[in-house]
Amino acid sequence: MEELLKSNFYKYYTEKAFLTESDFEQLLPFFEFRELSHNQYILRAGEVCKHFLFVEEGLLQFLSLDEKGVEHILQFAPENWLMGDRSSVYFDEPSLYYIKAIEPSKVVFLHPKFFSEAAKLRLEFAMFTERSLQRSVYYLQRRINSLLAMTAKERYLEFIELYPNLLLRVPQWMIASYLGITPESLSRVRREIAKDSF
Repeated sequence: MEELLKSNFYKYYTEKAFLTESDFEQLLPFFEFRELSHNQYILRAGEVCKHFLFVEEGLLQFLSLDEKGVEHILQFAPENWLMGDRSSVYFDEPSLYYIKAIEPSKVVFLHPKFFSEAAKLRLEFAMFTERSLQRSVYYLQRRINSLLAMTAKERYLEFIELYPNLLLRVPQWMIASYLGITPESLSRVRREIAKDSF
């Protein structure tokens, strides 16, 4: 319990969703802290995703692999972000995706019942979860639009807005993969932005 009370996880849900220490005591069966090593997979395509992941420390990525084995990064999850394959969890279907730790990470594995049980304890938690889901859908729609309709430069600027602290933590090829462009194109975009700044 001492580890929990000092955690970002505890602080996040007490401040944003108004869970109390007593609530967390009742929810103890539905979450677990785990340490992950660099490049450790939490989920592989073909497996059923059983948990959502709250990033206490470190950085995760959510990706797919094409038939040539090339990674296509759909999402990053730094500290205080939640990640998981929602459709695999709720429909109990094999995932199409991979989740991997990019850095040594400390992650809270959340059983789906964590959310339903917390919502029973606290109406504010249910409302927060609903808003979070709507926000996720909003960002997913923006992401689809950016890949279909935005220039590489616009996509990169949106990436910086969404993930302002990742530029020095993530290799350029991963950012390029997320943006759906080549690393060479990303280099050109960065030079163009640097030139515009002067």
